[in-house]
Amino acid sequence: MALRERIQEEMKTALKAKDGVRLSTLRLILAAVKDRDIAARAEDRCEGCGEAEIFAILQKLVKQREESADTYEKAGRLDLAEREREEAAVVREFLPKPMAPEEIESAAREVVAELNADGLKDMGRCMGVLKERYAGRMDFSRAGATIKTLLSNAA
Repeated sequence: MALRERIQEEMKTALKAKDGVRLSTLRLILAAVKDRDIAARAEDRCEGCGEAEIFAILQKLVKQREESADTYEKAGRLDLAEREREEAAVVREFLPKPMAPEEIESAAREVVAELNADGLKDMGRCMGVLKERYAGRMDFSRAGATIKTLLSNAA
């Protein structure tokens, strides 16, 4: 089952179960995906956004929820912080299992070798390949630091 359909099915289940937090979070996800679909159609991509773009949306939503939870916690609003964390947990259910640091380093080394990258000028190409292959699974800030180290040592 495609990710988009899975989210819609989960929304129906949450609606029947009267699970308010889950339902509102799933609606939020679908609204963000629909916004991206509209933007894709404006770029002449009639099929809408693909799974990789949906994973990027989900990662962004998780990051926003975590940042909001931290802000609420610092302001002493623990009730709102808890709600944000619950929403982040719902969104995480649809993301693939994140890669371990060792896996990220291994993938980075593989891409650098595959592209025969030999300096920082090749960092963009390497990151592009990683984003294409590991969308939704990889922490790209950690991958970027790893690639930068590998390419700095290669130069």
